[in-house]
Amino acid sequence: MPIDDSASAPPTPPAGDDRGAWRRLIRMGGPRPTRANLLALCLALLLGFAIATQVRQTRSQGLETLREQDLVGILDTVTQEGVRLGVQLRELERTQDRLASGADSEAAALALTKSRADSLAILAGTVPAQGPGIKMTITDPQGKVGATLLLDTLQELRDAGAEVVQIGDVRVVAQTFFTESDGAVSVSGTSVSAPYTFLVIGDAQTLSSAMGIPGGVQESVRNAGGEVTIVPVESVQITAVVTPSTPRFAEPVPSPSPTSG
Repeated sequence: MPIDDSASAPPTPPAGDDRGAWRRLIRMGGPRPTRANLLALCLALLLGFAIATQVRQTRSQGLETLREQDLVGILDTVTQEGVRLGVQLRELERTQDRLASGADSEAAALALTKSRADSLAILAGTVPAQGPGIKMTITDPQGKVGATLLLDTLQELRDAGAEVVQIGDVRVVAQTFFTESDGAVSVSGTSVSAPYTFLVIGDAQTLSSAMGIPGGVQESVRNAGGEVTIVPVESVQITAVVTPSTPRFAEPVPSPSPTSG
């Protein structure tokens, strides 16, 4: 007797039920808008914002394109400046200790007064000076190195710890100024021409490194078609001096008189 298999086989669902089952499976496997998912999304957005901000800051500092050698040079310049300031601090502390101890206080005070007078005379440019440093020459075959670039060069030297600077035959002091007219450059009213010579007293290694910082003096001069040559010198001789002018308006503040007990 033949067996009827249709009685034991499950009924075949219609085609519409297959599509509905697939849609339910897709919904079950998809992400659900739970609180955890929303928190993860917020954290991802905040992280992306922080990364973008850091990238913008790094680019604004101009360090993202620097080579390892350039970064080492910048670090070396900062380190040298820190050592120089540390030496000056220790010298001032020793002077303070001598004055506070009372031993030979009068002699120490006189020596300190003379030292300060000599330092002020050097800073004012009223006396010649000598010391280790560099001789820097800037060529300008295309005539594009103007007063602005020379002023930037002087500022970079000062930032690098230059103590005394002479440009050509002009002693640089606090009142030094640069002008330019019809391509001719003047320093404090004295005409200077290329090649421009800078005699600088200071730490030779720090000064040379500062001139070579990417985006600094050497690169700017090369972009203008010139070239910078730096030679370390054991004893730079600064011979140019200035005659100080008498102040017209400023006058010293009188010291307060001691009160009687």
